[in-house]
Amino acid sequence: MNRRDNMNRKDAHVHNAEMQYQTAATDFESVRFVHPSLSHQAFHHIDLSTTLFKQQFDRPFYINAMTGGSAWTKRINGMFAEVARECHLPMASGSVSAALKDASVTDSFTIIREVNPNGFVMANVGADKNLEDAKRAVDLLDADALQIHLNTAQEIVMPEGDRDFRKLEDHIVDIVENLDRPVMVKEVGFGMSYQTMHHLQSLGVNTIDVSGTGGTNFANIENARRENKEFSYMADWGQSTVISLLEAQPLMSQTTIVASGGIKNPLQMMKALALGASAVGMSGQFLHSVLSEGVDATIEMVKSYDEQLRLLMMVLDCQDLDELRNTDLMITGKPAEWSRLRRINIEYFASRSQN
Repeated sequence: MNRRDNMNRKDAHVHNAEMQYQTAATDFESVRFVHPSLSHQAFHHIDLSTTLFKQQFDRPFYINAMTGGSAWTKRINGMFAEVARECHLPMASGSVSAALKDASVTDSFTIIREVNPNGFVMANVGADKNLEDAKRAVDLLDADALQIHLNTAQEIVMPEGDRDFRKLEDHIVDIVENLDRPVMVKEVGFGMSYQTMHHLQSLGVNTIDVSGTGGTNFANIENARRENKEFSYMADWGQSTVISLLEAQPLMSQTTIVASGGIKNPLQMMKALALGASAVGMSGQFLHSVLSEGVDATIEMVKSYDEQLRLLMMVLDCQDLDELRNTDLMITGKPAEWSRLRRINIEYFASRSQN
C-alpha cells in the first residue's frame, strides 16, 4: 500500500467510525443497579479516583486509541490532546504503525505530545510489531505507557491485512519483559474470552482492555472497502463489553481489567466499573463530540460527566469505586444466557452487598 492509499484508509476509518456512531441498545441495557433509596453521601466527598499502571488518576475514564496517519487525523489528534490537557485526562494515540513505516506522517502523532507536553500518553502498536518497533513508538510520543492492540478479526476482513499471526505471542512476551514502560494489551472492539485473558496473564500481561462489541466495528469498516462486501456476516462477531467483563471475573484479583467498546454515557461507565473494570476507555464518544461540537464543548462534556458520575455515586450510596464494586446488580438478557452456558455465577452480583 502506497503512502496516499494509507492516508486515505486512515481518513476512511475516521469517517466510517463517525458514521457508525449511534445510541442503539447494547448489553449494558441488560445490567441494572438495585436502587438503594437511602443514601449517606455528600457530593464533594465522592472519590472518583482510580489506579492504572500503578498510578492514581482523578477520573476513571480516558480518551482511548483512535487515529493518526494523515493531515485530517493530525487535526483530530490535536483536538483530543487539547481536551486531555485541559481535563487532565489520560489519552492513547491511534496505531503508531503508520509513522513507523512513513516518517512523513509522524507529525499526526507527535502533535499529541506537542499539545499536551505533561499529560499521561499511551502509544499504540499492533501485536505484529516487535520490541524495537514498540520502543520507537514510545520514543516518538515520549509515551508513559504502551497499548498493544489485537485485531485479528479486522485483519482478515481487511483486503491487505495480515495473513500470518504466528509471531504475535512472541512479540507480546518480548515487549512486556523488556520495554521500560508499562504495557496494556487491548482488543479493537471484538471483546475477549476468559481463555484469552488468562493466557495473556500467563504471558506476564498485567493490564488488559477487553474492548468489546457495541462501539466502532472494524469488521464493518474494512468490509465496506471490499468490492463485493464478502464479510458482511462478520457484523456481529465477538463478545460485548459486558460479556467480556463477566468472562474476566476470575482474573480481576491479579490483573487490571479496563473496559471499552460502546460506552457512551456515565451510567454505562458506572455499570462497567461496578462489574470490576478499573477504568473506562472511550473512543467513539470523544470522536463524535470533537467532530460535531468542537473542543470547548467536549471539555464541557467531560466536566458534565464528572458531575453525573458523582451524582450517580450518591444515589447508589457509594463514596468510592471500591464501594461501587459491592453494589447489587441484576444481569439479564443475552449476558445472563451467555453466563449460564459459560457457567459464570451471575447470581453473586444480585446480592453481593450482603456478603
